[in-house]
Amino acid sequence: MMRLRQIALVARDLAAAEADIRDVLGLDYAYDDPGVGKFGLKNAVFPVGDTFLEVVSPKAEGTTAGRLLDKRGGDGGYMVILQVDDGIAARQQVARAGARVIEQAEFEGVVMTHIHPKDIGGAILSVDSMPTPDEWRWGGPVWPEHVRTDISTGIVGAELQGSDPERMAWRWGEVLAREAGRAGEGWRILLDGSELRFVPARDGRGEGLCAFDVAVRDPAAAVARAQARGLVDAAGQPTLCGTRVRFVAA
Repeated sequence: MMRLRQIALVARDLAAAEADIRDVLGLDYAYDDPGVGKFGLKNAVFPVGDTFLEVVSPKAEGTTAGRLLDKRGGDGGYMVILQVDDGIAARQQVARAGARVIEQAEFEGVVMTHIHPKDIGGAILSVDSMPTPDEWRWGGPVWPEHVRTDISTGIVGAELQGSDPERMAWRWGEVLAREAGRAGEGWRILLDGSELRFVPARDGRGEGLCAFDVAVRDPAAAVARAQARGLVDAAGQPTLCGTRVRFVAA
């Protein structure tokens, strides 16, 4: 099993990003993870079905997140977290592919491995395993009690952009031991119940996590909620935290 379990975005104003996410996606709970404090961050983690949307925000100078905000000209994508059955095997595959690990941990049946974005392109990638497939420690201890699926049911895709999407897709595939294939103008890696896409960068913001897909009950209503908050760009594309959102029918 390898599935997209969590997307992380970065914002200068965490409260404003939280308010937009709550309203557009119909969510009512966010976990403040104290563990990100060691990186100079504060955050909010929302359960979207049994997947998760996280927003991080710098609370100190000199953070990776702060540098990314400056580099890409504002809020945007930050990290992709995949859940795998065997975190140790996934880490060994990362080593075989010659990618650097920037953070790793093992505790209470959890195995976490963060991969250097310069070695894969696009974003920080983490491959994590939990004691059981249904668990997700990054969502906090009580997230199952706060799941609301009347509007949004899950995150089902992530899109990364760069100057050479084919090369980026090939590299992610090598690190994950998954095949990348052509998809329209870009490339795609299929996961279990989700996908990763790699497309040309055309918005002037450079390489990065540029979009994600959310399964919703009523895509038109989701777009209308984004429009009401001024979160639809000139091309008619909804955005959250500086990141394009594609609403797909649940």
